[in-house]
Amino acid sequence: MTKDNQSDQLYAMRHSLAHIMAGAVQRLWPDVKFGVGPVVEHGFYYDIDLGEKQISEDDFPRIEAEMQKIIDENQPFEQRMLPIDEAIEWATKHRQPYKQELLHDLKREGTTLARELDPAVMGLSLPAGVAGSIGTKAEVGDVSFYQNGDFFDLCRGPHLESTGKTGAFKLLRVAGAYWRGDETKPQMQRLYGVAFSSEKELRQHLAMLEEAKKRDHRKLGQELDLFVFSGLVGSGLPLFTPRGTVLREELNKYSQELRAAYGFEKVWIPHITKSDLYNRSGHWDKFGDELFLVESQETSDNFVLKPMNCPHHTQIYASQQRSYRDLPIKFMETTTVYRDEKSGELHGLERVRSATQDDSHVFCRKDQIDESVHELIQSVKDLYATLGMEIARVHLSFRDSGEGYLGDTQLWDDAQNILEALAKKNDLEYEVDEGEAAFYGPKIDFIATDAIGRQTQVATVQLDFVQPERFELEYTAEDSASHRPVMIHCALLGSIERFLSVYIEHTGGKFPVWLAPEQIRIITVNQEEATVAFADSMQAQVKELGLRSFVDNSNESVGKKIRNAELMKVPYTVVIGEKEIASSKVTPRVRNDMEVQSPHDSHSIDDFLKTVAHEAKSRVNKTSL
Repeated sequence: MTKDNQSDQLYAMRHSLAHIMAGAVQRLWPDVKFGVGPVVEHGFYYDIDLGEKQISEDDFPRIEAEMQKIIDENQPFEQRMLPIDEAIEWATKHRQPYKQELLHDLKREGTTLARELDPAVMGLSLPAGVAGSIGTKAEVGDVSFYQNGDFFDLCRGPHLESTGKTGAFKLLRVAGAYWRGDETKPQMQRLYGVAFSSEKELRQHLAMLEEAKKRDHRKLGQELDLFVFSGLVGSGLPLFTPRGTVLREELNKYSQELRAAYGFEKVWIPHITKSDLYNRSGHWDKFGDELFLVESQETSDNFVLKPMNCPHHTQIYASQQRSYRDLPIKFMETTTVYRDEKSGELHGLERVRSATQDDSHVFCRKDQIDESVHELIQSVKDLYATLGMEIARVHLSFRDSGEGYLGDTQLWDDAQNILEALAKKNDLEYEVDEGEAAFYGPKIDFIATDAIGRQTQVATVQLDFVQPERFELEYTAEDSASHRPVMIHCALLGSIERFLSVYIEHTGGKFPVWLAPEQIRIITVNQEEATVAFADSMQAQVKELGLRSFVDNSNESVGKKIRNAELMKVPYTVVIGEKEIASSKVTPRVRNDMEVQSPHDSHSIDDFLKTVAHEAKSRVNKTSL
């Protein structure tokens, strides 16, 4: 079986299990109302409405047992086609208001609605039999249903032959979800399950999920004192402690160093703008409902908190005449943008309302695209190699045939061809992902693998012919004629908040020395004057070398102090007592994940601190002690 066939089979199995789960719920609670039940990564879910009944994990064994009965019955999956009006009658008769709403909307909007209801957007299995092309309004003919046993559901498939051909599954969790993602609509219960071809794969996945719980960045963020949220400040607006701010600043410093080596210069822009800027750029039409509006008490101008930086940077470029000799012009800025995310979608640092981007923009000639993109690709590779995260592959995020993209299609074709050629030239393993482009241009999205095998999109490089056109950006060419520059967008970390949600979990909070908020913990065995003075003297040396340390001179036992240092995942811990004072030597305790050449050797304080300073400066991931 080919990889594509295996993927199709797995999709059909998970889709079938979504129906099996819904059928089991219907057997247990016959009055259930159903929303949609799509396949998601590693499994499936179904949105259900049980009125006053709230499903909990205590109900999972009953539901799983009923699912197993349906599987054992080996019920065939059979497709039936119904005219749209008969489908609506079915939904009405069987008291399925959510299906009824979808069918009424589909009848009214035709295939214009079909795009909205795409599985990737809404999680709905689209009814079949739609005349015309997606994105244009056309009348709906027959719609597709599938039946297994007593369960009958609006669905386009695909499914397995029968319920008996499913693999290994387990119900994982239940969560609240607004119908069609709209906070003004009823809240349903979203019941999630995972499914794999074999029990072995299922066990491996469940083990990974257990490990992921231990690494949850929200849990570690609290335990390691990295960031907090405040009800008075607002949800989705993280506050970073001194320790967490170290992570932000060190990551940003490295990101800027990598780009400065290629000639990027820092700029600064304000956090608000007149809405005119985003009307011109096209962002208002695309993201208008995500903007925070700002009202002036002095003028009638409409302002917004900036949701992105590129339109501002175009105005710095446009502020003076540019020559072909000046290009490429490279701006970089780490700054916070704001988006009015739905409260139900906020999740720790992963999804926030204030996101800080290590943003950069290149304004260049067409003949400079290759070199400029190559430099950014190399910066991405260098950054993630240092961070110990493998770039597994890239997605070339291209446009599809739908609406919502700005600019001439020929420009898009040129940009996409250029990016694909550059991916090949830079030996990137890539796959084309149609429909995932930014509205102004195609992009290279880099996918990194974390320590427990999860893959996440991190850095991005985007090619843009549209913004220079909309803002009428120009440069004077060698022939004295005016030409449009090309704009290249790039973020190495992306959103620093989102990246930290990934990186904290990747490391489990055990940061390399150069990033660790606290690099050395100095512990006193007692509170005698000589001991405290020696520890303070060592602390002064630490600061002179630009290192970060903390002196624990509390009235706790040495064992408890050491344990506290371990809990805070400090790379190096040194204990100061009579022996250390007499010899001016220390035997550092090294965090258990770090590679050590001679873990039990004593070192002079000077040598030890210089070694740590070298590790921090060179950004290595292991100790040379």
